[in-house]
Amino acid sequence: MKACPEAQRRVGIIGGGVAGLAAAYRLCQRGFQVHLLEAGPTLGGLVGTFEIGGGRIEQFYHHIFSTDTTIAALIQELGLADRLVWHESKVGIFYDGRIYDFVTPLDLLRFTPISLIDRLRLGLVGLYLRRQKEWRRYESITAREWIIKYAGRRNYDVVWGPLLRGKFGQRADDISMAWFWSKIHLRFASRKGGPLQKEQLGYLMSSFGLLVDVLGERIRQMGGTLETSRPVQRVVVENGRAVALEVGGPKGQKVPCDAIIAAVPNQVFLRLTPSLPEAYAAKLRGVQYQWALCLVLALKRSLSPIYWMNISDRSIPFLALIEHTNFIDRSHYGGLHVAYLSNYLDEASPLLQMEIDELCRLYFPHLGRINPAFSPEWVADRWLFRGPYAQPIIATHYSDAIPEPRTPIEGLYLANMTQIYPEDRGQNYSIRLGEQVAALAASDLERAGTAVYH
Repeated sequence: MKACPEAQRRVGIIGGGVAGLAAAYRLCQRGFQVHLLEAGPTLGGLVGTFEIGGGRIEQFYHHIFSTDTTIAALIQELGLADRLVWHESKVGIFYDGRIYDFVTPLDLLRFTPISLIDRLRLGLVGLYLRRQKEWRRYESITAREWIIKYAGRRNYDVVWGPLLRGKFGQRADDISMAWFWSKIHLRFASRKGGPLQKEQLGYLMSSFGLLVDVLGERIRQMGGTLETSRPVQRVVVENGRAVALEVGGPKGQKVPCDAIIAAVPNQVFLRLTPSLPEAYAAKLRGVQYQWALCLVLALKRSLSPIYWMNISDRSIPFLALIEHTNFIDRSHYGGLHVAYLSNYLDEASPLLQMEIDELCRLYFPHLGRINPAFSPEWVADRWLFRGPYAQPIIATHYSDAIPEPRTPIEGLYLANMTQIYPEDRGQNYSIRLGEQVAALAASDLERAGTAVYH
């Protein structure tokens, strides 16, 4: 591999999530000197990992779809293709005290909480949205309005409404139909052989943390610098151009740069760059986020045969139950069953303030509703993870609010999940965005022709 020569142009990258790492990797391949700074103790961002039973696993559940071609290509490029496995998903809905399979058209026909006519409408709406290619037609209408109009009030009340409220809280009624279209379109497109086939999901054995590790190794091999526990305090701007990163910590310093890519949430970027023009800063402030909260349980017994269980009962205080070991065999985790109790919450939610014991006391009685045999004695261990800025709130006409990757400050670029619309949050799209913004910065620097900081 060709190393980045010291005398070449330097690109500073703020944030060591997968978008920042993908940008660093592609820039090093193009011969730039890269200096990436991550505020946290490890790389990976929301793809952080830990161990259960000797096996490595994500703090927040992860899988990929067959349509996630960017991450699949990168896994292949990095020599990890033999670690990527594909399995049929097992999806279900918990409603009115009962678990319903929700994978095949036959499962839909058996979903008795809605009438036969509503079941047919639900299936036809899914087929219709799968065939729609133009998402812009859905930007001006909310998901709630569209679903009620075309799928019916009962389907909204029983199936989609509780999930929208669980994910977006008080903003559920404002969510754009374009966001909902992307979710349905993606899920049907991931079914090999068409909508009558089961969904195929992919997982990187040894966790997606392996992808983060190998990306980091390759960047260092090409001469890039990756530093953790190095929070950036400020983007230094002189004469309308970003020229350096002011770094905190015991070795406080300025890192001179020819270009800077910020792979951080909008609110963090605003704090680092107070000199942004107001029109651009207003776009950044205009997008609100939900936080992610995951209680992870290592269990002696399985809660259900379902991998991904949507909870369509809002009296239950979590959105989904994802039993990872119904997707990846529990032998990889010391024989334990692994379950995520997942939530997306407003930053002010009291659940985000709870410690793990208090949250378990709140959640565990509801696990008994899902599986009446459940006992707290099943729990061998538990962990609690909070993810700030995990889900942008996608309102109508969202495309008007997306901040441009090339900011009004020369040499300064932004890459975060608010910009991947109409697709939803996910590793694939973050990696794709990181690569795209890296190409944009590289093209601008190559046109400029000379290094600034030298």
